[in-house]
Amino acid sequence: MSSDLTFTAGDYVVYPTHGVGQVTAIEQQQIAGMEVKLFVISFDRDRMTLRVPISKAHKSGLRRLSSSSVMEQALSTLKGRARVKRTMWSRRAQEYEAKINSGDPIAIAEVVRDLHRNANQPDQSYSERQIYEAALERLAAELAAVESIDADAATQKLEKLLFAA
Repeated sequence: MSSDLTFTAGDYVVYPTHGVGQVTAIEQQQIAGMEVKLFVISFDRDRMTLRVPISKAHKSGLRRLSSSSVMEQALSTLKGRARVKRTMWSRRAQEYEAKINSGDPIAIAEVVRDLHRNANQPDQSYSERQIYEAALERLAAELAAVESIDADAATQKLEKLLFAA
């Protein structure tokens, strides 16, 4: 991960626990008597604005969008065989949530791959479906931003790869 965390308004960034957002401004604010510079990041999907102190940006995991080559690795991960451990669902669910919140597109792709169900497979539980959809949405959002396509087109591209696998 590059330590070059200089963003300008209009840049798309990834915040691990929220996914893809757009830097809308860089503000100076007085917090607890100290002047603090902040990245103001808008997450349209969640209708949320996050202010991240520039000094804490690296530690928070804020990063640039993935490169095309990292995104290609994530997409090829989708084509692999699902690896589902035989541990209790609650433990696996925690691991999947941690991968999604890591912000790493390859880890997120693993979750999508492992929880994807073809038509001939048994039904998913509600919580499996929720985690699958969260991972798919997160991966599609970054793919859309990297390839400059809309989120629906990105989701369709991911699903096509999953069904072809």
